[in-house]
Amino acid sequence: MGPHRRAAAGAASSALALTLALALTGCGPAPWDFGAEPTPSTTTSSTPSAAPTPVPNDLSSGSTERELVAGAVAASVDYWSNLSMDRWTAEALKPVSLSMTTTVTPDDGQKVYLQRAVMVAVPQGPDGAMAPLEAQVDQSSVAPGYLVLAPYSYSQTFNVGSVPTDATHVQLQFSYDFLVQTTPTSNEFAKQTASDTVTVAIAAAPGSESDPEE
Repeated sequence: MGPHRRAAAGAASSALALTLALALTGCGPAPWDFGAEPTPSTTTSSTPSAAPTPVPNDLSSGSTERELVAGAVAASVDYWSNLSMDRWTAEALKPVSLSMTTTVTPDDGQKVYLQRAVMVAVPQGPDGAMAPLEAQVDQSSVAPGYLVLAPYSYSQTFNVGSVPTDATHVQLQFSYDFLVQTTPTSNEFAKQTASDTVTVAIAAAPGSESDPEE
């Protein structure tokens, strides 16, 4: 083979090698490049959303019983509602009933009277307490008050009116003013006050976006 033919063959071989190298470069690392690091893949992760805070409901079982103490007076109070919890919507008129009996310690024969019972409903929302509803007051129409010493009892029904549509629950703040005879035959009385709070959830109105049936 002459020098010109050898030069031409060498040039052709070089051109073929260059073409092959360029082709392999376009397809990624060369097969013989065992030390090449793979290109890391990019993955995206989603942050799980926080679970909603459970709404408290003292009447979830239908009723609740409380034991209150005010000085020498111990009161047992039952609360319930004749309106089912799924109907405790923001716009509904929501009744809350209570029944109370008391004991006194020491029991020397003196009587216990309920002079006044008050309920204030305070709606609660995502940002906390809202404006309270107007207080409902049961002032005794007899003097010195309603006899509530067991076995006598006191019963009453208060109503929670309309609350803001974004309210999640309502706190029912109760206060009870008792008059206790200083002695069994005395016309003098000692005043004792007991307070209590009952929390009830506000249900979603039928057809609303938060209605669980949809």
